[in-house]
Amino acid sequence: MPHAKYYYVFLSLVYVVTVLGNSFIMYIIYLARRLHTAKYIAVFHLALSDLCGSSALIPKIIDMFLFDHQEISYEACLMNMFFVFHFMNVQSLTLLALAYDRLIAICFPLKYHAVITKTSMSLTIGSMWIFSMSFFAVLVGLVNRLSFCRSTVVSSYFCDHGPVISLSCNSNFINYLLAYISFGLLICMPVMLITISYCCIAAALLKIAHGADRIKAMKTCTSHLMLVAIFYLPILSVNVKSISTSIDQNSRIFNNSLTQIIPPMLNPIIYTLKTEEVMQSIKEMYNRRKVNTILERNVKQRK
Repeated sequence: MPHAKYYYVFLSLVYVVTVLGNSFIMYIIYLARRLHTAKYIAVFHLALSDLCGSSALIPKIIDMFLFDHQEISYEACLMNMFFVFHFMNVQSLTLLALAYDRLIAICFPLKYHAVITKTSMSLTIGSMWIFSMSFFAVLVGLVNRLSFCRSTVVSSYFCDHGPVISLSCNSNFINYLLAYISFGLLICMPVMLITISYCCIAAALLKIAHGADRIKAMKTCTSHLMLVAIFYLPILSVNVKSISTSIDQNSRIFNNSLTQIIPPMLNPIIYTLKTEEVMQSIKEMYNRRKVNTILERNVKQRK
């Protein structure tokens, strides 16, 4: 790639912002009592999966391409594949959980606190993690049935499933079949379900008589809609383009890597700036700390 080192320096900056942003939003949710709700359990896990997913991907990319360490052991390659796909899938499923939260909150407001509880959300998130880990353990485990007797050069910026299994000498039909199933089940299906949920939300909002109430309800969905658009649109567009037209290797690496690293960086920024509850919690914590600092200073002066 031309000027590749500049791109990987940019990745370093993105990773720093991602770590700081997601750590900050997790810190705020953990400390602010008003955010100890079912919705923010999902937001906390979204930030956690963003942080872990970026940590599984970006440091290895920087090490490989910026410092020219382009060799990886077979076992480490499979581990890299598992963690990158697992955390990316957890992000997708968490966005679906947040869409369900908004659906119940707007379409069935009287039942919201009975249906969406901290226990139910924790069980939902826990089930997602267990399902994702089990699914990708099988996906990655099936790579072991393949024989690699030709090239061992993976034409990607990480141990991507498709480029790895394409190097095999024996039949990889089952591996490709599972890859297509995973794309349909874990990317396309959540998009369809989120779209259906927002169609229901739109229908419910049209029934609200007062415009002010409608706008207030819509504001609770804006941050989630932005996260959905930022996460799914690049993934779907890159995959559709790769199927319809051939993309050269450098463009594919550039587009795919940006698709995976930019959403985790933007998610905490969007939730911080576009969610009133989070902004209010930050202001309260800042004012509390300011008051405590003044009190401590006064006590020291009296002594």
